[in-house]
Amino acid sequence: MLLKLAPTTEQHQALLETMHTFNQAANYVAQVAAARHSANKFELQKLVYGELRTTYKLPAQLAIRCISKASEAYKRDKSIQPHFRPEGAIVYDPRVMALKGSDTVSLLTLAGRVLVPFLFGEYQQARMGAIKGQADLIYRKGIFYLAVTLEMLPSAPQDTSDTLGIDLGIVNLATDSTGETLMPYRILCNGT
Repeated sequence: MLLKLAPTTEQHQALLETMHTFNQAANYVAQVAAARHSANKFELQKLVYGELRTTYKLPAQLAIRCISKASEAYKRDKSIQPHFRPEGAIVYDPRVMALKGSDTVSLLTLAGRVLVPFLFGEYQQARMGAIKGQADLIYRKGIFYLAVTLEMLPSAPQDTSDTLGIDLGIVNLATDSTGETLMPYRILCNGT
């Protein structure tokens, strides 16, 4: 679920600076991973953690998140060195992000924690209690969003009295249990 953030000018700048530095640091970690041919987070942490803290000034947990981002990207395809855009997403876990009340989130930046209000509609409001775990800070067209994960309980199955079976065939694309033959153009165009 996306929450639209409404930061002040100072908060916007702090978030943007953090995002740029984080992704620049992730490029450094990816360079080390490619040079060492290693996607092992623990090995990479031994090699780059000090540099992330001193040169890039990343707070401890953001340094760990940065290593994870680069490691996971390199692990997907070890034949290329990943490159991260300056405004690529940052993964915030519960150690660096916390919801404060029903309309504010605390996010760790290079300048310290900022309390940023967010906007939401009825859909989001109904699901606020289901927000769990980590979230991605996303920057699109000058606006920050927080893509949060939801923990939803499975809904009970609905009782049905009718059953519709479909036979997928070679001559006819589909024939339902009532005997109606569905033509390809009807399936694609009409959704039936």
